Amino acid sequence: MSTVRIAAVQYLLRQIRDWDGFENQVRFVLQAAGDYRPQFVLLPEIFTTQLLSFMDTRDIRNAVRHMHEYTSLYLDLMCDLARQWKVYLVGGSHPTLREGKLYNTAYLFTPGGEIFEQDKIHRTRWEREKWDTHHGDQLRLFQTPHGRIAILICYDIEFPELARMVSAAEADILFVPSCTDDRQGFLRVRYCCHARAIENQVYVAMTSTVGSLPVEGLGVHYGQAGIITPSDFPFARDGIAAEGTPNVEQIVIADVNLDNLSRNRINGTTIPLYDKRHDVYDNPVELIEVR
Repeated sequence: MSTVRIAAVQYLLRQIRDWDGFENQVRFVLQAAGDYRPQFVLLPEIFTTQLLSFMDTRDIRNAVRHMHEYTSLYLDLMCDLARQWKVYLVGGSHPTLREGKLYNTAYLFTPGGEIFEQDKIHRTRWEREKWDTHHGDQLRLFQTPHGRIAILICYDIEFPELARMVSAAEADILFVPSCTDDRQGFLRVRYCCHARAIENQVYVAMTSTVGSLPVEGLGVHYGQAGIITPSDFPFARDGIAAEGTPNVEQIVIADVNLDNLSRNRINGTTIPLYDKRHDVYDNPVELIEVR
């Protein structure tokens, strides 16, 4: 039986005075998660914006770019924690400058000290209009000793084609770091996680920021971690292996069985990965005028 333990951190954005305040909080939550000996730990999207609480944010476009000054410290910290706790750490995402362009980039840190990147492909209006971010173009699938995983950052999970692409390449787990400011935004992401798990017969782990910061666009958050399963007999009854209490600092942990995925893709009540009619999808939609 191939069992994988996932820990998803509902990260509390509280005001801090300096980098040390951020590092101390991150080390604390990783220790709490690491004590449960997970194979994967997931942090939320742009949780590093907590650093803006001690920066000049009157011009939010420039402020978020100044966060790049902390990128090397962030990478060193996450590498150290992945090695210390022997986990594959999806370190949320961090605003990252490359060649003058700002990307919302998720990082995967391995116990052996390697770092991999996945840029956010679809930007929200806030990211385009307020932060002036650039979109990523490349979708990646990571082969780990504990299954094949992909990272779809928040809004990206709302585009079924991305999840289908990595699932067709035999992804086992989709990790969805998220940041949403209200319940309806959270539910858009959450419902899409359920849909992607059902459509592609994969596990989906998501988590969100909670709390508030005195920074434009980050004043309130609505978040809840969840580890989502396909909807069939071998899995959780409601398609939820575990979920947190909304809007509190918490770590959600669940064990998932990768062997169940393999069997379900062949013998499931429905098998959407194999049943898709590719020939029909190549046909244009026929418009019929009805009077």
